[in-house]
Amino acid sequence: MPSSDTMRDVADSATFERLQKDVGAVKKDLAALADQITETISHLSGAARRQARQGYKQAHANMDAAVSDATERGGALLDAAHDAASSLEETLEDVVTQRPLATVGLALGLGFLIGMAWRR
Repeated sequence: MPSSDTMRDVADSATFERLQKDVGAVKKDLAALADQITETISHLSGAARRQARQGYKQAHANMDAAVSDATERGGALLDAAHDAASSLEETLEDVVTQRPLATVGLALGLGFLIGMAWRR
């Protein structure tokens, strides 16, 4: 009959081997988990990069549209101002042609008022 020390050594040896296998399995699981985390972070950074690029392109397109719109509005305002100036010029020509004496009197009166204001 084997002694109790021999039985304990055999049991300790078997327990040690089981623990080594378990530790090896845990190490493999941890390595696989680390690989999955690395892969997930890589995937997320790629997605973030794509979203940033898409956001930049969208902002650039919005800015181009705003500049184009402002240019069109500026052109329309310039055309409207030109039309108003032309209309005012035509109106003044009509008034001078129809009432030349009143126009000269008005010009003299305005000149006199400006001169008086200038002296003060």
